[in-house]
Amino acid sequence: MSRHSEASSPADVEIRDMTLDDVGAALRLCRLSGWNQVEHDWLLFMQVNANGCRVAEKKGRVVGTVATVTYQDRFSWIAMMLVDPQERRTGIGTRLLREGLSVLNTQSSIRLDATPLGRQLYRREGFKDEYSLARMTIKAESKIAGARDGKVRPMTEADLPEVLEFDVQVFGANREMLLRNLFERAPNYAFISGISEIEGYCFGRQGYLYEQIGPIVAKDEEIARDLVSNRLASLNSSSCMIDTPRHPSWIDWLGSQGFVDARSFTRMYRGDKPNPGRPECTFGILGPEFG
Repeated sequence: MSRHSEASSPADVEIRDMTLDDVGAALRLCRLSGWNQVEHDWLLFMQVNANGCRVAEKKGRVVGTVATVTYQDRFSWIAMMLVDPQERRTGIGTRLLREGLSVLNTQSSIRLDATPLGRQLYRREGFKDEYSLARMTIKAESKIAGARDGKVRPMTEADLPEVLEFDVQVFGANREMLLRNLFERAPNYAFISGISEIEGYCFGRQGYLYEQIGPIVAKDEEIARDLVSNRLASLNSSSCMIDTPRHPSWIDWLGSQGFVDARSFTRMYRGDKPNPGRPECTFGILGPEFG
């Protein structure tokens, strides 16, 4: 097990590689912070970049985490920056962030989605704002019955090559492993719009507090509305959330469907400004932990 000690306060905290045995402790930090991730999400991080996850350990107890993902040579991602509430403001978050940056030190562009709590830390470490995101949530009892659209149908495995080709253009990098994992994990969450060609698609997954709808990718907002309406109609008894760029008319429409603007994130980058893809076609991200 690789350890990453450095002379920094607090001295009794050690940064080391994350192992599968740490997943339970990482989930404890998610629950303490009110985050939505479940065990499968942490296992996915370990699958896509097993050498890129770290924990902060104090007296044998995990008190912080950071995870990283590399999207080819386009850009990389820092995620799951978690610190036990009792250990905050002691320098652990800064050490974890710097460890994540060290893991990605060969990458020219690094991105993340910052909570308001973390944004000031990231700015001090050289990150710049890219654009704003909203977390839109809806309780099961608040949902308006969505009208199903005839062009929207469940996604099949045969659709994936075309979906993945479309997705590279919109996301700005290849994330095939993540999307295939989502499809295998929750195929009933994946929908597609279009008859002769794909006009939009969405994926989803189960979470601890909410079912997450995303990514949602569409050529225009009308198609995105059809995808979400069909998805909501299939989740009658579940509370849902969508993390989305703040397209004003899109946010207004989600509000008209019963969604509430629950919190903000800021997409940030460090180093070279990354290829933004086509954010105008993004109506829901995969999640702040993956982009």
